[in-house]
Amino acid sequence: MANRRSQAEQEGPERTCVATRTVRPPDELIRFVVGPDDQLVPDLKRKLPGRGVWVTASRQAVEEAARKKAFARSLKASVKVPATLADDIERLLERDARDSLSMANKAGQVVAGFSKVEAAIAQGVAGILQATDAAADGVRKIGQALRRRYGERADAIPVVAALDSSELGLALGRSHVIHAALLEGPAARACLARCRALERYRAGLPDGQVPADPTHMALAAADTTTREPQEQERND
Repeated sequence: MANRRSQAEQEGPERTCVATRTVRPPDELIRFVVGPDDQLVPDLKRKLPGRGVWVTASRQAVEEAARKKAFARSLKASVKVPATLADDIERLLERDARDSLSMANKAGQVVAGFSKVEAAIAQGVAGILQATDAAADGVRKIGQALRRRYGERADAIPVVAALDSSELGLALGRSHVIHAALLEGPAARACLARCRALERYRAGLPDGQVPADPTHMALAAADTTTREPQEQERND
């Protein structure tokens, strides 16, 4: 019975967040179940047996659910909620992002290093990963490479800053990685989805919305700077 209930929850079209009471598709939520010793367990893959409760996949919503004691109320049971729950989930999402990047790398769908990324952009990429601690100059140059290759469509290329240089390096078997390019393929798409999920969790954005990344922000700023003198000349 528990397994059938778990499967029904997983396949259901929409679920209600116990913190905000908003109705969302499962991909925009995190499922929780009661584990051993009545401990609350996040079920990121939505496969664990037992009755589950759902919370919007953002740090803010998880913290709100814990503060409101919404887990115990929805589960109708005494449940131990770790004080570090929101941090624990972020670490799990970080691990998922690293693992998926490692898998994409093993599939030959990742290149790393500024010059290799720049060359890959010229051939076409599925997305760009920038370290959260990347220098502004390097971020700007990657943006310029995207603009040279894609023109006005550069904004359509996903650029994600979800992991720092040491985490990117750990996933790719190097000491530090600042820039990486994802080449087209299923493993690369899965990696991009995991990294986006981590970004949204931190920023508190629903699925389908992504935080503004430094690369595209730099492109927008450069466009504005370029347009202003041209507009001034026309006005003169």
